[in-house]
Amino acid sequence: MEHEAIDLLTVREVARQLRVDDTTVRRWIKTGVLEAITLPHRGRRQAYRIRRATLEAMLATPPVSSPPASAPRDRE
Repeated sequence: MEHEAIDLLTVREVARQLRVDDTTVRRWIKTGVLEAITLPHRGRRQAYRIRRATLEAMLATPPVSSPPASAPRDRE
């Protein structure tokens, strides 16, 4: 039986592709923005792996923009 290989990326690999810091990727994982597999904890930082398909889906999703800030009102 042939199994399809799952491409797993490290936090650093994802950070490099997105041009952000490792800490940003870890924050996205902890807040649920980016889905990841949690590996057994060894050392000073929690280890994660991100599926390539998850990263590609995140990149394909248009960013959510915030509504424009309203102009300040004069108080009388």
